[in-house]
Amino acid sequence: MTASTDCQVTLGLDCPRLPPPPSISRSSSNVSSTISSKEGCTKCNFTVRVVTNTRHKHLSQVLAALAVSLGPLAAGLGKGYSSPAIASLQEIQENRANELARRSKNVASIANLTSFHDGFPVSAQQASWVASLSLLGALFGGAMAGVALRYGRRHILLLCALPFSASWLLTVFATSVEMMFATAFAGGYCCALVLLVTQVYVSEIASPEVRGALSALLKVANHLGVLISFVLGAYLNWRQLACVLAAAPLMLLGAAAWLPESPSWLLVRGREHEAAQALQWLRGPGADTSAELATLRATVLQCPSSPPRLRLRRRMCRPVILTCALMFFQRCTGAHAFNFYAVPILRQTLGSGVNAHAGAIVVGVVQLLAALASGLLIDRVGRVPLLAASLALMAASLAGFGSAASHGAASAWLQLACVLLFTVAFSLGIAPIPWLLLAELFPLEDRAAGAAIGTGFSYMCAFVGVKTFVDFQQWLGIGGAFWLYAAISTAGLFFVLAFVPETKGRDLELASAAIDEDRNA
Repeated sequence: MTASTDCQVTLGLDCPRLPPPPSISRSSSNVSSTISSKEGCTKCNFTVRVVTNTRHKHLSQVLAALAVSLGPLAAGLGKGYSSPAIASLQEIQENRANELARRSKNVASIANLTSFHDGFPVSAQQASWVASLSLLGALFGGAMAGVALRYGRRHILLLCALPFSASWLLTVFATSVEMMFATAFAGGYCCALVLLVTQVYVSEIASPEVRGALSALLKVANHLGVLISFVLGAYLNWRQLACVLAAAPLMLLGAAAWLPESPSWLLVRGREHEAAQALQWLRGPGADTSAELATLRATVLQCPSSPPRLRLRRRMCRPVILTCALMFFQRCTGAHAFNFYAVPILRQTLGSGVNAHAGAIVVGVVQLLAALASGLLIDRVGRVPLLAASLALMAASLAGFGSAASHGAASAWLQLACVLLFTVAFSLGIAPIPWLLLAELFPLEDRAAGAAIGTGFSYMCAFVGVKTFVDFQQWLGIGGAFWLYAAISTAGLFFVLAFVPETKGRDLELASAAIDEDRNA
């Protein structure tokens, strides 16, 4: 048999001079199917192809990603809460005013109108603070994330779950808008930690070929949370909705309890045996993890224990600029303002002919479906093409919505179509990819600090974007505000085409190394 002949090893066909392949038993009657390596015999020029069963090699990674996706789900529930909650408070206030006008002489009726379930008066500016203070809390949570990540990924998820749930329970019993300010801030703080830690965790446990899809799964869970809040908000008042949302962080607590810690973090801490066990669990019981473990070990050994501050800053300069710019375009192009004010915006622009809650639910469904599509496309199409297409479609739909909004309810269905196109475009690219690049662009030794900077800046932009929407609307009108968002999206398109590198299919550490080489070129 010639050296060029490849023989697949099955019972009775293996070379007598070669030892049995480690993944195949001589007594096996079934050998399944994916080729993993080749071995040959130099004496008889007999070449064999070693095959292993890799049918379920990603199963553990998918299960782990699904478990931690309960964190983004809880965060999405919080993101979607403000829109129906503000609408609920405004409805209560309008109903109260109508009843007071009708029963102004009936003291008992007035007393009933100020009961616990009715809530309390909320002005437009106070509503903007209710919506945005969670993002200000997230800013501080993101700033603390770099410190928190030093203590592990799984441990932080477990520690955040209880206070996250408690913030919702305190919202249930809020007696003033100031209490809602405080609970929104606390919930946002926990939310930022959970979102960042889950993204870093999934990026570190996932194989390169599925990392993009599993990272997109986190955004799918986030969008699902928004949709659930929109649906429940159509039937529950703001207190009842907060009570239901308190259960989500507790579900995260139960799911994360059985997960392994990140192998990268365990190696950094010198716990090599635990890292090997965690990696084996993630890759499957039959997988050979020795090469991957050696790569991770070499990466950790290259990390200086006390890197000079100047060198650290130079290494991080380009990744920080890229990720912060992408976070700006993600947060300040109108998507977050719309999520937090969806029902009030639709009421104002669509008129009484369209149910605003139903419109918000349709938007949530489309957002979820687009996020699912993003998970399928992100590792096939690539990061840069999806980002460019996303921003181009966003600019067009925002400009169309701004133009149609100036005509009021007469163009209600055109406005809704523009909103849906914008939602699809946002969810396909600019929503998930900046968070994925946050882990891909930074080397391991700088990842915690880079993630903290990127996340903190992201939430600062989100706070400014959501808080200023009411001001832009007052200064420019609803149409002018969305024209401004269209201009920002156009600027983002040119930035992506000019500066953002493609990281599709690269190993996590090789992707960050390529960025460093480009910087030194």
